[in-house]
Amino acid sequence: MAPVTEPHWIIHLPTTLTSVDGAAALAMALRRSLGHVLAIDFGETTLSEEDRQCVRTRVWCDARLDGSGRCLRPADHDDGCAPE
Repeated sequence: MAPVTEPHWIIHLPTTLTSVDGAAALAMALRRSLGHVLAIDFGETTLSEEDRQCVRTRVWCDARLDGSGRCLRPADHDDGCAPE
């Protein structure tokens, strides 16, 4: 993804889900189905409780990989980073 040089917009998408695991599963499903849309930076996806929106949980590791994009493993993975 090209560096953003102008201000960009964040879309906050409330859900009716009541668990962080359910919200993470939805984020993963959205990435699988909409990953081809270049305007969406799924690597920066975070989750927050409705009344604690300043406390965010990152979904993916998103670390930069040598020549192959970013790590798409869960944010809390224990083993090495990988593109998938």
